[in-house]
Amino acid sequence: MPPRFAAPDAPSLPLHVVDEAALADWRAALPPAQAAWLTATGFAAGLGEVALLPGSEGSIAGAVAGHGNPDKRARGRFHLAAAAARLPEGVWHLDTALAGADLATEALGLLLAAYRFDRYRSQPPLKAQFKAPPGIDAPRVEALAEAEWLTRDLINTPASDMGPEALEDALFALAARHGATVSAIRGDDLIARNFPLIHAVGRAGPQAPRLLDLRWGDAGPALTLVGKGVCFDTGGLNLKPGESMSLMKKDMGGAATAMGLAQAIMALGLPLRLRLLIPAVENSVSANAFRPQDILRARNGLSIEINNTDAEGRLVLADALALACEEETDLLISMATLTGAARVAVGPDIAPFFTGDEALAAALAAAGAEGADPVWRLPFHAPYEAMIEPGIADLDNAPKGGFAGSITAALFLRRFAGAARYAHFDIYGWQPADAPARPKGGLGQGARAILGALPQVLGL
Repeated sequence: MPPRFAAPDAPSLPLHVVDEAALADWRAALPPAQAAWLTATGFAAGLGEVALLPGSEGSIAGAVAGHGNPDKRARGRFHLAAAAARLPEGVWHLDTALAGADLATEALGLLLAAYRFDRYRSQPPLKAQFKAPPGIDAPRVEALAEAEWLTRDLINTPASDMGPEALEDALFALAARHGATVSAIRGDDLIARNFPLIHAVGRAGPQAPRLLDLRWGDAGPALTLVGKGVCFDTGGLNLKPGESMSLMKKDMGGAATAMGLAQAIMALGLPLRLRLLIPAVENSVSANAFRPQDILRARNGLSIEINNTDAEGRLVLADALALACEEETDLLISMATLTGAARVAVGPDIAPFFTGDEALAAALAAAGAEGADPVWRLPFHAPYEAMIEPGIADLDNAPKGGFAGSITAALFLRRFAGAARYAHFDIYGWQPADAPARPKGGLGQGARAILGALPQVLGL
């Protein structure tokens, strides 16, 4: 079932949200029995604390969630989601002074907290349900939560059940739901249609490589999304060590996040023309796998020396970006779990992005902050262009030396983005440990920042 708020007219109990500074005054206004109960239980309104409030004859009259203080809240997000997991079964409503973006973020967290990945094993559901707090755009929050659920499900599903064929099926299902169209170019047809890099990377896989192309909307500005759909990455002939390969089911996280973003755009009926391109492949080892020192030619004619077959994501994205630029678009965005260097730079919780457009960068940063979707701009640093030029070919897919790996990958992709207004997101797509509203596992990053920036960027 998609994430939804409880019916507005459903009987509900209050969840009072109280920070440390306001606790004494708030407790003094309670009935004496409830005030004494909180004192006896030692409730101090610390971040994440929850206490039930006693009613008459052993009933529950409500609950109170500690909201800590500003310094502690700044060290995380979706704080009330932690409280939701500790509430008994029933319908609840928030009693809080929170408003605006803060309230919408907490409401989103309550829906995200209900996510369970139960394809292979049943998981206990969240017992508490919540009404939409007054003052928020409830349909939008529900659309954001549903988009995130889709992204998480796609990433969490292992490659045995989420190879290129299954990813294609998921995209067709998404299109059918919203009246979009999808076309697919598969296998050797990629060669005939001039997508040599997608074919080269995916030809050794057990399922044929393919390029998926979704279109939706017939009026308004044009938005083109390109998502890396490497459904599993062994590293190819430059084989990854076992520890590095263990999470490679998430290497299609760019495609999954772009699909979640497309889901939100279509569900909200945004007045734009959407195109979503997904090169879907597995980077496998076989007799016909592409090799180190091969020189491949991309769709746009640039030659590429392969110095590491484990730098395959930028190759499949290159053909898709070149296709995207063959028709006019008002905004082009690529999303990919592309480099370990990005994780070294900003860790797993922040999605770095690259753009040469100052207005776009400012809009993305502001929307990310408002939507609890942390992003950070890294530079298209022109002096590093020489690092991706090997001499024997136009481009090097894996410059030696290890410096500036995320930047050089972004510079590589920019060579295929033409003159489009362009941004690239180098996401992680994974939550390493349980956190409020974010269980360990697949995670969307950057989608809410992009969605929030679109009205300003595209004039919607």
